[in-house]
Amino acid sequence: MTYGTINSMKAKPGRRDEVVAILLSGADGLRAAGCHLYVVGTAADDDVTVWISEVWESREHHEASLQLPETREAISAAMPMLAGEFTSQEVRVQGGVGV
Repeated sequence: MTYGTINSMKAKPGRRDEVVAILLSGADGLRAAGCHLYVVGTAADDDVTVWISEVWESREHHEASLQLPETREAISAAMPMLAGEFTSQEVRVQGGVGV
């Protein structure tokens, strides 16, 4: 079974694009860590919300990726720019384009 998450976070006003750049900067190493899909998007109806959709080989692969130096560095860099509002939904990926 493939593991996925759909997440949102709110950036502080004026910081959303910086957060997006940080999230995308660490994407290169994710495939080797077991990531099948990593998509970062912005809300069309506000200027602070960032959406992240991920598909992983397993929950364990995802959890291990959070310990990678580049992931920890990206989280540390982004945290001061975030407003502290997060949502997260785990999903069982059933299929689709790109997975």
